[in-house]
Amino acid sequence: MSDMDRSSSEDSVNSQVAADDVNANYNMVFSEDEKDLISRLYNLLGQRWALIAGRIPGRTAEEIEKYCSRQYISEY
Repeated sequence: MSDMDRSSSEDSVNSQVAADDVNANYNMVFSEDEKDLISRLYNLLGQRWALIAGRIPGRTAEEIEKYCSRQYISEY
């Protein structure tokens, strides 16, 4: 593989990683209703991320876990 081929493939990977970061940050914007529901469910269920995410359309367990880690777990 020539240096030109290697460079363009590295650029492609780097741009994909940057796009994933932007998408991850975009998805981490929660509405006030979602925040309220997450708070109530977290208090009720604890760290059962899949159960909480199942009650919020379009959210994954990983997103809920990251949100809670930033909001609640660091407070303790």
